[in-house]
Amino acid sequence: MGSPVVMVIGTWLAGFLTLAILSFLYKDNPFYKLAEHLYVGVSAGYWLIYVAFFDVEPMLIDTFMTETGVEKWLILIPGALGLIMLSRWFPRTAWLSRWPIAFTVGIGAGLGITANLQGYVVPQVEATLIPLSGWNLVSLSNLILIVGVVTTLLYFYFSKPHKGVLGGAARVGVVFIMISFGASFGYTLMARISLLIGRLYFLLHDLLHVLD
Repeated sequence: MGSPVVMVIGTWLAGFLTLAILSFLYKDNPFYKLAEHLYVGVSAGYWLIYVAFFDVEPMLIDTFMTETGVEKWLILIPGALGLIMLSRWFPRTAWLSRWPIAFTVGIGAGLGITANLQGYVVPQVEATLIPLSGWNLVSLSNLILIVGVVTTLLYFYFSKPHKGVLGGAARVGVVFIMISFGASFGYTLMARISLLIGRLYFLLHDLLHVLD
């Protein structure tokens, strides 16, 4: 627990920055720019310290100091690539940064493909293989799900013109796509409204409590 004075100053500062951000609803102004720059700067500083103490130090420095044999020297390869990536700040040596960026993009693409296949594609395929036996709400829900998946995939089948049966199925797929977009937009909107309610509660409760 911090001292009461620090807590009061922190609450006042948070209230000022909240109002400064919300002032953009009126128009762009210096208070909004100040809050925006503070947010970006603090975020960059936070992640710099986080990466330094939770990634670089334990994975590079501590590993190099504790490991023995070949593993100790192999750890210097990613460390050197990380340092070479900083060469992009200097025009004469900027071309060197292409090598670590190429490694990062290649490894990221490989891990991303595997993760998406195992985490999204395969579970979604398994979730579509559902029974249709019986006449009840469960089987009706399963039927709607299967029709939605099949017609949506047919909408993105561009090897043939969307005419006849294929065109009709594609139009049904458009309906399911629009429903999905609408649900996603509604979820995003509700999340933003929840954040707004939290900030308004802070302004009307916590900040006014400090004023009292």
